[in-house]
Amino acid sequence: MPAQASSRPGSAVSDPHRRDGAEAPREQSGTEAAGPADASPETARRKGDPPESAAAAADRRPPAGGGQDASPVAEAWRRRLGGVPAARRSWFQIGFGLALGGSLAWLLVQTVLRLSELLTLLLLAVFIAVSLEPVVALLGRLGLRRSWSVAAVLAGFAGVLAGFLALVIPPVTDAVNALSDGIPRWRQQLHDHHSTLGRLEDRYHIIEKAQSRLSAGGASQVAGGVLGAGQLVISLITSAVIVITVTLYVMAALPTIKQFCYRFVPGTRRPRVEAVTEEILSRVGRYMLGNIATSAIAGLATFVWCEVVGVPYGAALGFFVALMDMVPVVGSTVGGIVVSLVALTVSFPVALATAAFYIGFRVAEDYLIMPRAMKFAVDVHPVVTVVAVLAGGSLLGIIGGLVAIPAAVALGIVLDEYVFPRTDAS
Repeated sequence: MPAQASSRPGSAVSDPHRRDGAEAPREQSGTEAAGPADASPETARRKGDPPESAAAAADRRPPAGGGQDASPVAEAWRRRLGGVPAARRSWFQIGFGLALGGSLAWLLVQTVLRLSELLTLLLLAVFIAVSLEPVVALLGRLGLRRSWSVAAVLAGFAGVLAGFLALVIPPVTDAVNALSDGIPRWRQQLHDHHSTLGRLEDRYHIIEKAQSRLSAGGASQVAGGVLGAGQLVISLITSAVIVITVTLYVMAALPTIKQFCYRFVPGTRRPRVEAVTEEILSRVGRYMLGNIATSAIAGLATFVWCEVVGVPYGAALGFFVALMDMVPVVGSTVGGIVVSLVALTVSFPVALATAAFYIGFRVAEDYLIMPRAMKFAVDVHPVVTVVAVLAGGSLLGIIGGLVAIPAAVALGIVLDEYVFPRTDAS
């Protein structure tokens, strides 16, 4: 009786023509009989793995066509991919998909536009936190914990704000008191035909025109203007609270935030990304310290000039110029115009002299003070500085002009680190 084949795959069967009684291996079919030279990578299997059945192999391959007469295997594969054959798609489904995608894109754009003000405030808060990081790190090297370092920075900021309010509130109070005291006197002069205001009233009929405007709906416009001013003040206070709060949280958790963001980078590239990020943050902090130094010089120069020529409110104006000078290119110009207008209350020659002083100071700041202060911080070409400030101011206003130069510095570092080496090597 001939030997029967084993039930296991790959078992040998007895060959009746062999005299030595050894068992010859069973003939293989298909790709197995072709040998290693004819075996393709798709059909190659690891040694020792059981052979794959024809049905399983066919089920792994996607069908060539997707028509209605597809086999059950092809239909199962189509359901697995979740696709719909092109022949079964209708214009309604295509149009519905396009309309849904366009609606979602429009909704996303509208959401970003509505949140643009909040996103701008968050950007300002992050920028302030990064700018104050060198101070926090310095206090940490002196032995303070990070929470105490942040508290010390907050106390210093509160002291600066209190000093600014102490300088600004008295002049504003005096101006309001002078206005309230002068209103009855001005009304009396309007009815006096021998005074200057009385002659203006006789010629232009100011009181009559004001009453007609109020009766024609001017009262509602005045009330709307007052409400608008109140809403503006409330909005400014709310924005200031949001910026201060977010800045404190970012300052306290900045190392944790950085480590969390680094985890999105693959481990092989993480050290390089960390080095580039730390360099960007370091340069941003040094830029802000240099900017604060130049702003302090501008404020001190304004205070000295106002005290010499007799312009009132010299301390408040000096503080205002120092704040405006932190905005590159346009900040010091705006501050000089405001101080020159205040100098008109003294005399016209004093105002002209003040304007000439600020022109000379602006030249000295651009060519002497700023280059020396920024030499250790950033190295950006003046053309890049002007273009960045103009673009940032057009997009985000004063905040955009403030963060424009650090953004240009960060872009330059990224280009030097990732883009230029590849283009030079190609």
